[in-house]
Amino acid sequence: MSPNNKMARIAGLLYLVVIATGLFAEVFVRQALAVHGNALATFHNIQHSEMLYRAGFVADLCNFAVGLPGVLIMYVLLKPFGKYLARLAMFFVLVQTAVTAANLLNQLSPLLWSGTDQVRTVFSPAQLAALAAHSLNMQELGYGIGLFFFAFYCIIIGHLLFRSGLVPRVFGVLYALAGFSYLANSLVLFLSRHFANPWFPYFAGVSFLGELALCLWFIIKGVRDKPAPGETIPQSPAAGPALLTQPAR
Repeated sequence: MSPNNKMARIAGLLYLVVIATGLFAEVFVRQALAVHGNALATFHNIQHSEMLYRAGFVADLCNFAVGLPGVLIMYVLLKPFGKYLARLAMFFVLVQTAVTAANLLNQLSPLLWSGTDQVRTVFSPAQLAALAAHSLNMQELGYGIGLFFFAFYCIIIGHLLFRSGLVPRVFGVLYALAGFSYLANSLVLFLSRHFANPWFPYFAGVSFLGELALCLWFIIKGVRDKPAPGETIPQSPAAGPALLTQPAR
């Protein structure tokens, strides 16, 4: 197995952890505890499931920490096929990670609102719930900002995957479509009245398909060392014929 193939499989495994932690934090924690249109019930759910809520926060932190090595591997694999585009993609994902990581402070706010006697003596339960709901709404908008930048990462990486021939081109198309879905999701969120986004499930489905497909292909197949019949793998002039058997530097 070539070094590039090993790196691709590692990237796929890291990506699978990112997907799993992201799903846990979003679906099994935030959405599971949220009661649409009832801030007080949501606040009570968070209080009564505090450890689960904290676990979701930690899962998000792990998501970011595990995701960055995978992004670096993707950069190493795709740099020979577009050095400046690969660097630009790195910049976009670093901005996304910084924004969404800082945005997690909003998720801790409901715990802070209910954590001290001093706060509870100043605000009524309904007021505390409203403050907590405001923080969670801010978190949702913060994720929308982060995904706006991540969208451009996906589009660029999808383009590089398509032109590289390292994987079947359909995966490059699917990954770019995931990026366009993230971009459309953020734009709909910010341009809609009251930040309503009824199209979120559809955008999320397209993005999930594109990311999971590439993740599983990396784990199962890795990347090509030789072109498929009828295809050629473009090479960087500076890389020489051993491009795919040596890690890019």
